Amino acid sequence: MQKIKNYINGELIAPASGEYLDNYNPAEGKVYSYTPDSNEEDVKAAVGSARSVFQEWSTMPVRQRADLMLRIADLIDRDHEKLALAESVDNGKPLKLAKRVDIPRASANMRFYATGILHFASESHQMDQEAINYTLRKPIGVAGCISPWNLPLYLFTWKIAPALAAGNTVVAKPSEITPMTAYLFSELCIEAGLPAGVLNIVHGMGGKAGQAIVAHPDVPVISFTGGTATGRQIALTTAPMFKKLSLELGGKNPNIIFADCDFEEALHTSIHSSFANQGEICLCGSRIFVEETIYDKFRDEFVNKVKNLTVGDPLEEGTKVGAVVSEAHRDKILSYIQLAQEEGGQILTGGAQVTVPGRCEQGHFIAPTVIEGLDAQCRTNQEEIFGPVVTLMPFRQEEEVIDYANSTAYGLSATIWTGNLKRAHRVADQLKSGIIWVNCWLLRDLRTPFGGMKQSGLGREGGWEAMRFFTESKNVCIKM
Repeated sequence: MQKIKNYINGELIAPASGEYLDNYNPAEGKVYSYTPDSNEEDVKAAVGSARSVFQEWSTMPVRQRADLMLRIADLIDRDHEKLALAESVDNGKPLKLAKRVDIPRASANMRFYATGILHFASESHQMDQEAINYTLRKPIGVAGCISPWNLPLYLFTWKIAPALAAGNTVVAKPSEITPMTAYLFSELCIEAGLPAGVLNIVHGMGGKAGQAIVAHPDVPVISFTGGTATGRQIALTTAPMFKKLSLELGGKNPNIIFADCDFEEALHTSIHSSFANQGEICLCGSRIFVEETIYDKFRDEFVNKVKNLTVGDPLEEGTKVGAVVSEAHRDKILSYIQLAQEEGGQILTGGAQVTVPGRCEQGHFIAPTVIEGLDAQCRTNQEEIFGPVVTLMPFRQEEEVIDYANSTAYGLSATIWTGNLKRAHRVADQLKSGIIWVNCWLLRDLRTPFGGMKQSGLGREGGWEAMRFFTESKNVCIKM
């Protein structure tokens, strides 16, 4: 059985301890490879490697850095099928989703920042005829990038691409639950000729390898995507060390549907925004609020369509909903479904584990679940479930639904469906979410900043914001 390796100083090597973690195929419920159980010693070696090459990489001509990153993007495109299959097996998501979204976006991330650095501009200000001020942006040093399991290669490259483009070297840790595409990515970096030490990938547990990266005194900047509880711990560690920190955390996102919406478009997209990737996307709309006059119609048609979603083998073409990522996560989701019933919720469809015959008989599958009859303040509507579970709730007034939408501790994204332009602007202005989609969902322009409010995060990623995050600025004032 394959043993995944760390990527340190340009080489693929075993963990210092020689210990490994089981890596499961969630669709089969079986171990199919082993992940390094890395520790502080591995992180120390990775940081040392990154530090040793920082001067060379940060002063390399920008065009040369860009060309190396574009070469990696080309190799991602070349190995598109292989990477998509690895991600589907590792994560449990439908193979066609990995082909259509995850792998193309990973390539796009590398290309966007590779070309973006060629056009990165600074600012200058003239003080009448007295002086000129201009701003310089310089790479910070070794960047620690820790990515989650739900969109493994997509979010892995989302972090390392701007860090590398800006001239930093990187020590990265993918999730121990879904390590395979990051391992394959390290092989592509070697093939592309990325200088040794520029990118180091350390596999392992968050509390061991991840914490070692966060706490290392020679890693001055940390970018993390994951759970809010872990983000809180990272903040506690980094605050006394005055590290630069970006946290993209959880979400409990509202999907608000007004009666004057394009009904069919809202219905179709709400199915997708609820259950894409088994609901394991931080941007999924897990709380659906529907204006009372169309509530019954929307509920009935929504539930009928959800009942027809095929839960099955991720490798089969007709599968719409694959396996959730692990046994532990399956049990968590099922516990929330039970909680919803205890809180007075009525399950309209789903609500149980699904057995998929054949090779996936032992897999971790849950039927897409729709629940109504819950109060906006109940735990089911307040806590992140991160699975194929949504709640439906009617509303009467605009002010009422804004209160519902803003009632959680999270503020990552929101969706508004309306044909009234004034209402769209008005409601968007009042929603406490970092990104708001109007009459669409997950339509992303990489030039724009991305991040949450409240407990959904700290700082902004994406676009020029990400490039600025991985730099530090200095002002130069020259007297005329």
